[in-house]
Amino acid sequence: MSMPTYIVFGATGGIGSETSRRLVSQDSRVVLVGRSGPKLSELSEELKSETFEIDVADPESVEGVARKVVEEYGRIDGMTNCAGSLLLKPAHLTSQEDWNSTIKANLDTAFSVVRAAGKVMTVGGSVVLVSSAAARLGLANHEAIAAAKAGVLGLTLSASATYGSRGLRFNAVAPGLVKTPMTERITRSEAATKASEAMHAMGRLGEPGDVASMITWLLDPEQSWVTGQVFGVDGGLATVRTRGS
Repeated sequence: MSMPTYIVFGATGGIGSETSRRLVSQDSRVVLVGRSGPKLSELSEELKSETFEIDVADPESVEGVARKVVEEYGRIDGMTNCAGSLLLKPAHLTSQEDWNSTIKANLDTAFSVVRAAGKVMTVGGSVVLVSSAAARLGLANHEAIAAAKAGVLGLTLSASATYGSRGLRFNAVAPGLVKTPMTERITRSEAATKASEAMHAMGRLGEPGDVASMITWLLDPEQSWVTGQVFGVDGGLATVRTRGS
């Protein structure tokens, strides 16, 4: 059997890089895609993987990468979009620029990947998108990011219906607060960290590996009958209330 080929968009972030490492450790070929050339080069050197430096929010660029990968390796077995951003502001303090950049980083990137998959992955495979627990419950000061990540959920469900007949699967993960460079401005505060931990039934924040393990599981062709699902990898944040929360 030939080596499976996966594309990780947003590969240099905390979840994206850990997903890439896990896929490589499973003897998969991983193509790393992101905006930061230096970070891509560093990760590429570590994993010995091919890279593409693009804006994942640009559908033409994403499709171009997907077509090049198919030309080079014959097919794509799966893609995941780990690109994103985090904005914590109430709606009345959210500027138009804030809104536009949040939608671009989180929803436009997801749509670019779905669009490319629909065009290029003609023999089936798996696509995994990243939403958020904030899309499934009301959290104060999350209006823009919650709207963007809720869009990812709708996109996942619709795409799974559209492309299921050709064996192309779409699923999403919805993490709680995960300790990554993107969330460092929250987690570096002891008070904020303790408050966040108390909101999660497991009593801790997530690690990148917690989410990456679910993404890699969903990308695996053994999960060939799993599509249109949203998996809360959130320590119970969206569904469980502890006595102290």
